[in-house]
This record gives sequence, C-alpha cells and structure tokens, in this order.
Amino acid sequence: MTFEPRELKIPYGKDFETVRISPDRKVTVLSPSQKGTNDYAEEMDILTYAMNNPIDSVPLSTLAKGKKKAVILTSDHTRPVPSHLTIPLLLSELRKGSKDIQVTILIGVGCHRPSTRDEMVQKFGAEVCAKELIINHDPLDDSMLCSLGALPSGGELSLNRLALETELLLADGFIEPHQFAGFSGGRKSVLPGIAAFKTVLASHNAEFTVHPKARPGSLDGNPFQEDMVYAARKAGLAFILNVTLTQDKRISNAFAGDMLAAHLKGCEYVLKESSVKAVPAPIVITSNGGYPLDQNIYQSTKSIMAADLICQEGGVIIAVNECIDGHGSESFLQSFIGAPSLSALLKEIESRSRDETIPDQWVIQLTASILIRRKVIMVTKAPGKYVQALGMEKCSSLEEALGLSEKIIKDPLAPITVLPNAVAVVISP
Repeated sequence: MTFEPRELKIPYGKDFETVRISPDRKVTVLSPSQKGTNDYAEEMDILTYAMNNPIDSVPLSTLAKGKKKAVILTSDHTRPVPSHLTIPLLLSELRKGSKDIQVTILIGVGCHRPSTRDEMVQKFGAEVCAKELIINHDPLDDSMLCSLGALPSGGELSLNRLALETELLLADGFIEPHQFAGFSGGRKSVLPGIAAFKTVLASHNAEFTVHPKARPGSLDGNPFQEDMVYAARKAGLAFILNVTLTQDKRISNAFAGDMLAAHLKGCEYVLKESSVKAVPAPIVITSNGGYPLDQNIYQSTKSIMAADLICQEGGVIIAVNECIDGHGSESFLQSFIGAPSLSALLKEIESRSRDETIPDQWVIQLTASILIRRKVIMVTKAPGKYVQALGMEKCSSLEEALGLSEKIIKDPLAPITVLPNAVAVVISP
C-alpha cells in the first residue's frame, strides 16, 4: 500500500524516529497489506484455530500419544516470534496427548550468541521459564552434536543431539520474506537453528549467496531451501506452529501441521500480503521494523539489502536501526576492518570454496556488494566506530540523516521511498 504523509514515523527500537516532510515532496511508503489484531483473545483464537485445523497432519495431541520425550525448537531473542503465546499452547497440546511427557525447549540460536535468562523471560514469560527446561543450542559444542552425513550442497550435516534423540520434534516460528532463503520459518528452525557451526558455514557459501533464486519470496530452485528441507527431514521435524506478524508484531495468521505443507501455506499467505511494486527513488529510508530485529548492525543489514533494490544509481540509503547491542558479530565487523578495500574483500570471498566459508561470510558478501555501490547513512545508537568501519556514516536522528542525504543528492525535494519494515516486504519490479 502507498500513501503520501506529512510526517514520517519510522520504527526504531521500541519507539520511533520521526521527521516532517514538505507537502510538495513525493514520498512513497511501501508496506505489507496484512492486518492483525490488537486483542490478546483474538490472537489466541487465531493460534487455537490453526492448532485445531493442522495442515496435512493429525493434531499435535495425537502425535504425542505414547511419547515420553519431546523437543520444541524455538528462535532466539533476535526474532519477534510471540513464543509467550505459542509455547504454552504447544506444551498444553503435548500434555493433552501424553500427560507426563518430558519436554525440552531448545533455542535455535544458529550462530548467534546464546539468549540470556532475562531475554528468555521476556520471550517465553516468567511461568514457562520457571517450570520448563530451556536450553540454548551451542553450534560449537561437539559433545552435543551428531553427524548425519552430507548435505545436498556437499557440506557435513551435523545437528543438536537433543533434537535427534527425542521421540517428537516440533517447532514454533514466524514466516517473513528472507533476503536469500526466500522465507523464514519452517525448516529454518533446524538449519541454521540447531546446526553445527561448520554446517551453517558450508550451506551459506559464496556461490549460494548470489544464486539468482536466492532472494526474498523464492522457494523453488533456491539452493538454501534444498539444504534446509533435507536437514529438517533428517532431523525428523514432525510438526510446526508458525505465525505471520503485522508491523507492530501482532499475529495476523497462523499455520500449524506438517513442516512442509503448513510452511508453504504460510509462505503463500505472506507473499500475497507482502508483495509491493518497486518505486525507485534517489533517497530510500529503510528499517528492520524496530525491536527486536534492529538490535545490532549485523541484523540491520537486512533493511539495507531491501533498500538496495529500489535505490536509484547515485542515490542514498538511510537505515534507521537502533542497534543497542552494537555490531552483533565480531567476525562480521573484523572482516571489514581488516580488508584493504571493499573490492578486495569481495574478491577474496568469491575465491573461497564451499568448505572455506568463514563465519558470517554471506552477510559480509551481500553487505559489501551494496556498500561498494551505495552511500549508506545509519540512524543508530551503535558506536560510530562500528558504523564507520563498514564505510557508512552515522547520524543521531532521521532529520539529520535526511538533511545530509539532500546535500549528497543536491536536491532538497528529492523523491523518497520508505520501507518502514523492510524485512516484511517482497519487492517486485
């Protein structure tokens, strides 16, 4: 949907950055059309309906009958999954089918840092944290990993032993467009969620990162998806509960059941609701949609990647992301600090084979390819040294950033396209 406001209000952490815009200026805002609810009871109704009407699956309570152990895969603190709603519902259904079933909640951190206890309480709720066993996946702990042979891409598939040794494996999650995996949710709970560090690196190689099918909204022919589906099948992922979210992180829909069929239905819904037609502009203002996805620079690159698709040649991208957690990845930051130039960094990455992939290489590669062509300004609380290390410029407010971009463009009325929640849209030509 598009409109021309007098004031721009961009999500920033748990608040907003605002700026006044001249009524004579062309401003286009690209946002998903999906609508949710602000009512807790209605959110629970959406979830309950999905659980009572599983897609290509018997109910979870039926799957749980006779089972003594179950593992619920869930995302970490950087993802806005409403696990305080989904996890209690999954626990209830499991125990409806098997009263004394032992449940482990396994946080699929991928290659991120582990979630803290406070972050767990905020995500799952105090009651779940007090009563349930919650464990952070550790992609470097060999004692907790088990090899399952090779991925379709050739890398070794090694996953968390807890997930492989349980009798029933399920996952919650949320579905949104993903910059190279096509969509989040579903099988991503397994790879990269609970995969070994080496497995994540092998599947996120330089060749796949720039594959023409590795783009937002694309599943068919996407090499990342092939690896992820294979891993989820080998892990035995039996049931998922995935939600879709509005810009204010409320539930708009939910999909439960078979890990392939339910996820596909969710992706079809998201594609319909999130597709927007590109409106190229010399200035693009972009954001990850606020907390929790804008906690660090590493995650914030997602909004920059989306903006790159509609920024005109010679234009400016203004990324509005709070980044209270700093850079978010030491390997990501050091790759830029240690490189003699962006061109040299890209050349080095492109020369690596799949088994030579380094941590965070995929994000480094995509980010560098943009920064070599674009002027990027960040409105952020991250230390300026981190922003500057990537070749970007830091501003303390959206107003300051817009003023700077106008000087660069040399046009105080340059058209603007805005992506207030860039990670939630699929941009079509």
